[in-house]
Amino acid sequence: MLGSRTWIKGEPRLKLRVDLRRAYDKGASIRALAEGCGHSYGFVYRLLTEAGTTLRTRGGDNRGRDAR
Repeated sequence: MLGSRTWIKGEPRLKLRVDLRRAYDKGASIRALAEGCGHSYGFVYRLLTEAGTTLRTRGGDNRGRDAR
């Protein structure tokens, strides 16, 4: 776990991007990821977008709302 305000460059940044993307793709929220790695929401958002992640819309899982 890296503290906030720690510059992450090169290979460690690439590894963190991959790890965050995997967790996000499995359903973790950006807020949960930020809390887990000790960085801000904005930092995690930036890494996910750098990784080419397709971000979910706000409001959580929307599956099944049309059926109600």
